[in-house]
Parts: sequence; C-alpha cells; structure tokens
Amino acid sequence: MPLTVRRALELMGLYFLGLIVVAGRDILSPILMAFFLSIMLLPVYRFLRARRLPESLAIALSLLLLILVVAGLLWFFSSQISQLVSDFPTIKQNVRTHLDSLSHWVETRFHYSTQKQTAFIDQQNDKLMNWVSGIAGGAASSLTGVFVFVGLLPIYIFLMLFYKNLLLRFVFLWFKVPEHPKVEEALRESEVIIKSYLVGLAIQITYITVLLGGILMIIGIKHAILIGIIFAFLNLIPYIGALVGNIIGVLITLASSSELWPIVVVLGTIAFVQFLDNNILMPRIVGSKVKINALATIVGVIIAGALGGVSGMFLSLPVIAVLKIIFDRTESMRQWGVLLGDERPRHSPMGFPILRRKSRQVQEVLQRENDVKRPKEEKPEEGERPQPPAGDAPAG
Repeated sequence: MPLTVRRALELMGLYFLGLIVVAGRDILSPILMAFFLSIMLLPVYRFLRARRLPESLAIALSLLLLILVVAGLLWFFSSQISQLVSDFPTIKQNVRTHLDSLSHWVETRFHYSTQKQTAFIDQQNDKLMNWVSGIAGGAASSLTGVFVFVGLLPIYIFLMLFYKNLLLRFVFLWFKVPEHPKVEEALRESEVIIKSYLVGLAIQITYITVLLGGILMIIGIKHAILIGIIFAFLNLIPYIGALVGNIIGVLITLASSSELWPIVVVLGTIAFVQFLDNNILMPRIVGSKVKINALATIVGVIIAGALGGVSGMFLSLPVIAVLKIIFDRTESMRQWGVLLGDERPRHSPMGFPILRRKSRQVQEVLQRENDVKRPKEEKPEEGERPQPPAGDAPAG
C-alpha cells in the first residue's frame, strides 16, 4: 500500500474514531472506567483466587471492597460539605463584607457609583437566572445519566473480570501467531502501567488531602480538609484541574473569612504541596514506565474533555499511555508513539539524519538519554542492525 494512502487511512480512522466517541460517549465512558478499575482490582482478585475461593465469590468480594472504599470517600466528603453548609450565615456575612469593600474600591478608583453598580449587578443577575432556568431541564437528564453510569460500573467490572480470558482470546485472534509474543508483552506492560497509575493516584489523593488539609488546619484556615479534598481530586486532571482547584480553594477561603491574608496562605500552601507532589512524591510513588510529554498531555486532556466530558478528562492519561504502548510496538504507527512520548532528542533531525529513522536502537538511546524506564527491555528486531547513539551520529 502506498505511503500516502496509508497516512490518509490513518487520518480518516482518527476522524471516524472521534465521531464514534462523541456519538457513543455515554456508552463508552462507563466501559472504559470499568476496564481500568477491573485492572486495578486484579491483584485483589488473584489474591483471593490463590486462597481457593470460587471465581464468582472472589470477584464479588473484590467489587465489595471497591464499593466500601468509594462509599467511605463519599461519606467523608459529604461530612465536610455539611460543615460548610452549617457555616452559611457566616459565609453570607463575609461575602457581603467583601462585596462592600470591592464596591467602595471601584467607586473610588473608577468613579462608578454604588447605584450604577447595583443596577449592573441586577441586570446581570436577571441574565444569570434566565441562563440557569435554561439549563435546569438538562440537569435532570444529566443526573439520570450519572445514576446510570454509577449503576452500570459494578456490572461491567464483574463481567470483565469474569470473562477476562474470553476477552484476551478475542484480542489474540486479531493477530497472526508470530506476532503473539509482542501482543502479550504489550498487554502485560499495559496492565503494569494502568495499575501503577491508578494506585499512584489513590495514594496521591490521600497524601495531598492529609498534607494540604493538615498544613492549612495548623495555620488556622477554616474548612481546610474540604479544600484539601477538592484540590486532591481536581489535581487528577492534569494542569487544568490544579488551576480550578486553586480557584475553588480561594473562593472557599474568601467566603469563610472576612480578611484577605488567608488567601495568600492558601495559594502559597497549595503551590508548596504541588511542588512536592510533582517533583518528589509522585515520581517516586508512580514511577511511570511510559512518559507522556506535556504537549500531548494538555492536548489529550482538552480533546478527551470535549469528547467525553469530565470522565474523559480523568481517563485521558491512562488511555494515552496505553495508546503509546501499542504505537511503539506497531511498525506502521511508531511515529505516533514518538509524538506522544517524552524521549526528546538532544540534536535536531535536520542535522543528524539518523534521528529521522524508526530504528528501535535509536529509540532506546533516546530513552536512556531521557531516563525513561520500561518494565521490560525490548530486544532488537530480527535483521535490524544496531545504530550508533544519537550524539555520535555524523552530521548530515
């Protein structure tokens, strides 16, 4: 098949894949979420099966453990929300104080009278109420979708664990027998990466909540634990979640205090905790075997959010990691793995022609330069000659 035709088919495939995801996101989102959660439950399932428990009972107990953990998280979060609601009279008074201060500053700075500000706020309030009434009808359907999503998850997880051998056989039957070792390697590596990523996220949520909430509580910030919980969960969405978490933390602090210094403290503490998380704690805990570059991460999160909503944003990174594993092991798709990866060449392919090749030896050199560890070292393909390191390649 000519190269141009192959590239055209790849782009058409991406386009139609996007259409399928948009049209069926309400169906695909719970299936993808159940797939990742079932992989995370595999160690528990295997532990119970090693104790000679029946297969259905082992799956049911693993699922029960997951439900208890989620229920505990929801109870803890709801208790923090109830404390915030109980402080509503104080919050209302603090908001009024901040609004009065802002109104006085605007009047002094821009000579915009309080009456005009009140008229402007009333006008915008009418528009806001019209907008809220317009989306009220969609809220009921969205809530119904959430209940359907949550209700389908345990069913999908149970069936995926029960029929896992059938699903694996289905995957292998798509490939020729000589390709089966490479398929098995990709499946095992995907399992390792998904488990390390999801378990790492669970640990990350715990220590960010404890660390951020504990520091803010010691300083004396009200609703410190709630700020820690919200930021910990939003931080799961790369880059965008941290920004939204900062904004929500500031709004909660602003509403809970009549002074402005707590806002500086909250922002500074969040920045400190995020620095520890990104540079010290998370790399040691997760130890990601496949690194995704920042550009691919941001674009992937935005595209996943547009295609699949909030659940798509949460699932974007593990999906990209699995796609990179598949692309790296498919000769015709390896350039897409390069696009997603973090193996940045030290030299330009314009001056070093060897960097223009798909050679696996060149890829291994780039991985060593960027300290990208893999669960299992790849062997050179049969008939492929070793290539010199990128730094030693002669200039074109």
